[in-house]
Parts: sequence; structure tokens; C-alpha cells
Amino acid sequence: MERERVLKIYNSLTKKVEEFFPLNPPKVTMYVCGITAYDSSHLGHARSAVIFDVFYRLLRYLGYEVIYVRNITDIDDKIINRSNKEGIFWKDLTEKYIKEYEKVTKTLGLLKPTYEPKASEHIPEIIALIEKLIERGFAYQSEGDVYFEVAKFPSYGKLSGRRIEELIAGVRIEISEKKRNPLDFALWKSAKPGEPFWESPWGKGRPGWHIECSAMALKYLGETIDIHGGGLDLIFPHHENEIAQSESANGKPFVRYFIHHGLITVNGEKMSKSLGNYVTMEYLLNKFHPEVIKAFLLSTHYRSPLDYSEQNMKNMEKAIYRFYETLYWLKKAQPIKEGLLSEKARKLEKALKDFENSFISALLDDFNTALALGHLFSFENEIYNFITRNPNLTTEEALLLERISEKIKDLSGKILGIGETEPEEFWRVEKERKLKTIGKNLREIETLVKQREKARKEKNFILADQIRDQLKNFGIILKDTRTETFWYVE
Repeated sequence: MERERVLKIYNSLTKKVEEFFPLNPPKVTMYVCGITAYDSSHLGHARSAVIFDVFYRLLRYLGYEVIYVRNITDIDDKIINRSNKEGIFWKDLTEKYIKEYEKVTKTLGLLKPTYEPKASEHIPEIIALIEKLIERGFAYQSEGDVYFEVAKFPSYGKLSGRRIEELIAGVRIEISEKKRNPLDFALWKSAKPGEPFWESPWGKGRPGWHIECSAMALKYLGETIDIHGGGLDLIFPHHENEIAQSESANGKPFVRYFIHHGLITVNGEKMSKSLGNYVTMEYLLNKFHPEVIKAFLLSTHYRSPLDYSEQNMKNMEKAIYRFYETLYWLKKAQPIKEGLLSEKARKLEKALKDFENSFISALLDDFNTALALGHLFSFENEIYNFITRNPNLTTEEALLLERISEKIKDLSGKILGIGETEPEEFWRVEKERKLKTIGKNLREIETLVKQREKARKEKNFILADQIRDQLKNFGIILKDTRTETFWYVE
């Protein structure tokens, strides 16, 4: 790979932007913490899934062979508490929310990871890893539980920047504490009555949360992985504990580059159930096109917090609508006469080259999707202006527009997952979805639009205006062009 095409990313482990070089190029190993399957998928889950989907796509675009693992936690305290509360068998509960999450990722058009392992299906690997930690003196048994001894790992805190002494000072020690040290964390938990359990050398029980990820990462990606991703809220204790147990067991660096994304706020406040501002993906997907949601999630740099509001989503919807209107006219563009490129067309050709360079450069610079989107929409505006102001295309100009259409699919479509849909299909889906909310159907509206077009051709402007006003009352925007009336629902 050419030096100027090298990807630079902020490594949470070193706290600086670094050039990315995988351990065994062209192979890249990437592990991302997925959902804990005890509740409905929300916008925070989607942000993580979309960010690392695009990162996966970018790495593949750059020529890397990526092994992408996104795990599912399907056994832990939250799951057990929820299943007990609702009187649902834990496996049935997790399967319900896993299927829901899979539907969300499919609807969003995300690529499937190479592996999507479930913790409950890797108990033998988890037990083997715990046994290794006990054997090497980093873990101990205590009344059926097994704990990792943090004091045995001197570099504990190197990811989060927290010192062991400070952490101990901030912990309140329970009288019935089984641990040698309040910072020691559970690798294996003995089963309480009514809880799911597996047989182990330490009795019936289940794994702790942190050890699950280490065991699955080890199985699918090896002892040292290139990239480990997740939200900022996972840095401590989850990823800190993963480092401690993995490096203690294997004697090698666990992760070379840690990537953490910012969290979601709602109207400036932290998103949480207690505040009643919890935004589910079911709600959003009923209200907005999947590409609108994806573009919104990519519109802020991944390391920054992202503020959700209905207005922010509607603003992005307008941008995506304009984008797909331009793609629609791009596809419809036909030459009217023989000829070469005009001066305006040559400027557009140069804008295409500039767009390609700036788009990729933005993504290579710490994965700046916000800047890449800005370049995309800016270039789209130039395309729109050219098409609408130059209806009499030459053969060479039509070929240029065809190249532009393919380049947008190749860059925005393949990397961001925005612009993948055929424009006719995008508009059909959006029109049907929005018309359904006002009790109208596509055929009914298209009939009215055609009647208005006929009235305009016959210079019956009174009837044409009456139909226009009727459609306006339905929230329908009309754009009259030389060849047809383009319309959509606000």
C-alpha cells in the first residue's frame, strides 16, 4: 500500500493518532463488542454496529483481508435478572432480542461479520482459559467462584489511565466479600438457585462477562489482535479487564489498536431509560429510511458524542432525499446530441477527481466520516446544478455522468453504505412508507400527478393548480422538469 494511502487512527491504548499497520498483512483481525441480549436494540447499539461496519468496509476497500468478529453476550446478570422478572426462560429471552438485533442490522444494510459468536456456545473455551489463569497464578478460587487477581498484573489501568491505588481507594468493601482485593473481578460465578449453569472444575456456575470476550477473541483471532472496538463506556472495566486476563494467560500483547466511539445523547442529555429518552431502533426504522439513520450516525466524528433529536434526523432526511434525487437524475441522463465536454462539464470532471481524493483522505484521517459525508454532499450539489442547468447533454457529457454515478456507488455505496440502493427503488419505498402514514397509496397519488401533467400540457392551469394544492395538502412536494414531474412526500 502506498504511504499516502496509509490509514491513521486514534489508538485509545496510546492516546494518540497512529499509522495503522496490521500484525500479519494483508490480514487484519478485528473484534467488536456486540449486544448484551436482554432488551430491544436502541440507537446506541446501531451507532456501534454502523461505525464498525463502515470501518470493516473501508479496510476491505483498502485491500485488507479482514476477519471481523462481533460477539453476542447471551448470558450475564442483566439477562438472568430480566428473565426472572418476566418469567421467561433465559434462552428464549436472548433469542428474542438476538433475532430483533439481526433484523435491525439487516434492515440497515450492514455486512455480516465473519463470525458472530455467542458466549453460551463457548463455555469449554472459557473454562480452559480460566484454568490457564489459575495455573499461571493470576486467578484463585473462592467458595465456588473464580477471581482474577488484579495485583498480579502490574500494568492494570494502562488503557483507562487509572492507577490501582486510586481504584482501591474508591471502592467500598462489602463485609461478605469473597475477594482478596476489592478490584479482583469474577471469571466464574457459582450458580444461585434457579440460575442457568454449566458444569466446571469449580462446580456448577457460569462465566463472568469479561472472560467471555477474551475466550472468543482468542479462539477466532489468536493471542494478539489488530483492532478491538466498542463504546467509550467499555474502556473501564470491561476492556481493561480483557487486557489483564488475556495478557496474563498468553504472555503477549492482547490488542494493538483500541478504537472507542462516543456515546449517544438525546436533546443534550445522556440517553437512558430512567430519563425516558430511550430511542429504540424499531421506532426509528418505522419513521426514517435506513440510509437516513446511517448517514445521521456517520455525520459526527466517531470519537465525539452524537446528539439525537427528531429535528436532527429530519435535517439528515432532507440531505439524503436531495442526494437520491440527484442519483435519480444521474441515472435518467441521456445524450441529446453528439459532442465533447463543455467548459462546465470539464469543471465537473475535475470536481469528480477532487471528490475521490478528498473523500478517501477524510476516511484515512482517523476515519472522519463526517468530513467524508460533507465532501459527498458538496459534490452532489455540483452534480445537481450541472444536470438541472444543462438539459441538452452531449454524448461525452452523458458518459461523464455515468462515470460519476459509478464512482459514487464505488465510494459512498461500498464504503459508507449510502447510495447503495437504486434511486427508483429508494423513492418507491419512501413514497409508499410515507403515504401509508396519511392513509394514501402510491397508485392514487401517481394518478393525480399524471392528471396534473396532462392538464399542464393542455394549458388547463386552473385544474393543474387545483391538483397541485390537493397534493400539497398531503405533504407532497412537486418539481416540474422538462421531461417529467418529480415528486416526494415531506
